[in-house]
Amino acid sequence: MEDILRGINVAPSILSADFSRLGDDVEAVLNAGAHVIHVDVMDGHFVPNITIGPLVCKSLQSLVHSVGALLDVHLMIEHPEDYITQFAEAGADVIVVHQEACTHLHGVLAQIHDAGALAGVSLNPATPVETLAEARYFCDMALIMSVNPGFGGQSFIPTSMEKVARTRAYLPDHVTIEVDGGVTEHNAGALVAAGANWLVAGSSVFGGHDIEGRFAAVAQAAAAGV
Repeated sequence: MEDILRGINVAPSILSADFSRLGDDVEAVLNAGAHVIHVDVMDGHFVPNITIGPLVCKSLQSLVHSVGALLDVHLMIEHPEDYITQFAEAGADVIVVHQEACTHLHGVLAQIHDAGALAGVSLNPATPVETLAEARYFCDMALIMSVNPGFGGQSFIPTSMEKVARTRAYLPDHVTIEVDGGVTEHNAGALVAAGANWLVAGSSVFGGHDIEGRFAAVAQAAAAGV
């Protein structure tokens, strides 16, 4: 797990997959070399959309873990502390909560660790990285939203590139930086060069035919940024 956490990884987001053949789509990207599968959880309150819950995460657990890959669960929900245990039991290896949704962020990060998962903190586009002044010492990952959360297929916010670089300079070296939103083969290399480790890719991977080829294109672009 440590090698994957510190490495450069493209994390396909199942939000953009074909849910009528979800297992096949996930298997395709795993066969193409994905080491992380990203699961976007939305509640219709914190963000204006409703997606999936622990049951879908659990349904993918054996498929993902059988090849040594990780389930990266991004909770875009209010009161995430109420669901940490459920997602950990469903197989989540990394659980990311939003700084904006947690009144007691330190406590929620500790709860994630106690549940046996790695703990991440996500920041919306308008939330300064400096709000992690204390949390940066208690988290394993910081997720920089490069779109406003809630829907797939949005365009990358250009100022996010500078925010990633600023985040890398601000965080301890051991904290992984993940970027979510509008990631494509055209900006993946620059994001890695700016300091990102994990790149969430939804429609750029699942948004057309040849899922394996689309994943490979983003992964190759990311590797070029090292």
